[in-house]
Amino acid sequence: MNPSVPSALTDLVRRLRHLEIRIRKAVEAQLQGDFHSVFKGTGLEFDDVRLYQYGDEVRAIDWAVSSKGHGTFVKTYKEEKEQQVMVLLDVSASLDVGDGQRRKLDVARDIAGLLALSAARQGSALGLLAFSDQQELYLPPGKGPRAAYALINRLFALQPASPRTGLAAGIRQALGLLKRRTLVVLVSDFIDGSYERELTMLAQRHDLIVVQLLAPRERSFPALGIVPLRDAETGQMRWVNTSAAAFRAGIEAAADRHEAELVNLCRRTRTGFLALSTEGDFVPQLVNLFRHRQQSGRRG
Repeated sequence: MNPSVPSALTDLVRRLRHLEIRIRKAVEAQLQGDFHSVFKGTGLEFDDVRLYQYGDEVRAIDWAVSSKGHGTFVKTYKEEKEQQVMVLLDVSASLDVGDGQRRKLDVARDIAGLLALSAARQGSALGLLAFSDQQELYLPPGKGPRAAYALINRLFALQPASPRTGLAAGIRQALGLLKRRTLVVLVSDFIDGSYERELTMLAQRHDLIVVQLLAPRERSFPALGIVPLRDAETGQMRWVNTSAAAFRAGIEAAADRHEAELVNLCRRTRTGFLALSTEGDFVPQLVNLFRHRQQSGRRG
């Protein structure tokens, strides 16, 4: 470890390195593969043009080049060997909820830090866009340990200026910033509405993985009787009978509906999807996601 790195950051990086080693060992045991395959391309990128040959698809013709009058040319492609990675991270106040030990935000930061360290080891460029209903932190894609340490330090020190969620606005910001096809890891609890159009656009233009963060108590609220509940984002307070059967059934039904809608959206857009809880170990689930990406050789 670089001696110029603060001790608190050193401890944090050491913990994330431990997670990375666990994931790499699990992947290698199951796949004889490599955890870092998550940073490899899963599609094709433009390479060159060549003269049209009988049997070539019409849709492959490069009309701009062909219009110059030197013949009909088609585009050729090569397999992507490495992708730029962008972590799109929701840091709104609803992520402060957890199980008492870990918040959704803690899991989100761990995922981002883990990906940063792994990208640095692989030599891939990774950036971060943290958002609430506004841009909270943007770090353009960078390579190497220095960029990874800077990202981790800035992210874990971040105190969001706004408590509110704006998923659609955050995705639009990312679409404006990303000029080339990118592997985007979108991490949020998705407690928001009216973001479906933007998420669909993101999935069409980029290689998208959606990670939904869940806190079990949000779907199975403890029976505490009549208590005041405060909305973390709006600050509004209301008194609720948490022991009432109707209240408890409504909470669980809303959570089920919310997750089902997101799963269906990801299925329609052929987007990789992973739900992670604040309780338990998220490493095996990450391993399964990477295994699926490697075996399918495509998104999700």
